[in-house]
Amino acid sequence: MELARAEDHGFDPDRLRAIDAFLAERYVDSGRFANTQLLIGRDDAIVHFASNGAAREVGSAPVDERTIYRIASMTKPVTSVAFMQLVEEGRVALETSVHHILPELKGVGVYAGGGGDTAFTTNPTAEPMRMVDLLRHTAGLTYGFQERTPVDAAYRAGKIENWHGNLDLDGFVAALGELPLEFSPGEAWNYSVATDVLGLVVQRIAGKPLGDVFRERIFTPLGMTDTGFTVPASETDRLPDCYAFVPGKGRVMYDRGAESAWSHAPRLVSGGGGLVSTSLDYHRFCRMLLGKGTLDGARILSRKTVELMTINHLPGGRDLASMSRSMFSEATNAGVGFGLGFAVTTNVAPTLVPGSVGEYYWGGMFSTAFFIDPVERIIMIFMTQMTPSSTYPVRRELKTLIYSALT
Repeated sequence: MELARAEDHGFDPDRLRAIDAFLAERYVDSGRFANTQLLIGRDDAIVHFASNGAAREVGSAPVDERTIYRIASMTKPVTSVAFMQLVEEGRVALETSVHHILPELKGVGVYAGGGGDTAFTTNPTAEPMRMVDLLRHTAGLTYGFQERTPVDAAYRAGKIENWHGNLDLDGFVAALGELPLEFSPGEAWNYSVATDVLGLVVQRIAGKPLGDVFRERIFTPLGMTDTGFTVPASETDRLPDCYAFVPGKGRVMYDRGAESAWSHAPRLVSGGGGLVSTSLDYHRFCRMLLGKGTLDGARILSRKTVELMTINHLPGGRDLASMSRSMFSEATNAGVGFGLGFAVTTNVAPTLVPGSVGEYYWGGMFSTAFFIDPVERIIMIFMTQMTPSSTYPVRRELKTLIYSALT
């Protein structure tokens, strides 16, 4: 990895180093995180890269540029890109009804009552679920971990999980087809398994496993050699421990690197949260998006498709604050819309954090995150391994510190 001189790309190097000190003191030395890794890029250059902390329990080697992280919902933009490649080929459209590709979801209704020991009653949807609803999380689906409705309780009871669960991808969508939606598609926003459903759409249209689609269409052309749904046996030493924050106990082990669930093929290939990657690999993915679909001569998407993906697609131009029914999101709500696979800043002032209109971003449940600012041409990738991502405000803090380092 070659680092560019920060001052040559509009950053104050002392202020960038201050971010490292902040992460060390606030998060690693305090024991909140076992480790952190931060990559900051501008245009195609990496202007800052810093790692801190041990990859595994005390006494292990530190994290470094070779560390492979569980990126969870940072998988969602990859699945969205793969789907839009199929749109560009005329094989599907954003307005296509989902049941045309996934007949398991034909006739699914909207929750009207019941649940638990009582059968669900439903009403017909006002509009069919369309592909755009899957991309922007307006499909009426949910996550079981939200714990807010009888519908998500049914997800938990049926063990309808989006990673390392008891179902394969076909069985997962078939199970969803037996349950009601929380709302009629397009009427609200709810963070959900929608991108896992989109993964099956991609798999069926392409006629091959989702992992093969990603490798052939995205990872190999972009040189993302360390990204996939499984860590090869020869590389498992690069996978760090992963932790969970438990109230009253603090940080506890969630997935031990030496015995990780990601060291063997998952039963459910999750387009919503299953990938592992490195900071350098994901930086190449982000550079492709910042480059309007191309990187080092490899064309992944057209310029106009990337532009379409990175504008707000919420009905009526609304923001998440006015449409969200979610108890959990990888984004704050005010001044933020949702595009085709990413949150999109539509108005900087309500976010109360420096930024640019048009920046797009997302994160993962293990507290990883990225953002791309096409105005300032900045890319940030942050890696660590602790769930839930809402435990600490590190993303907001990092964004503030990074913009404060601009000259």
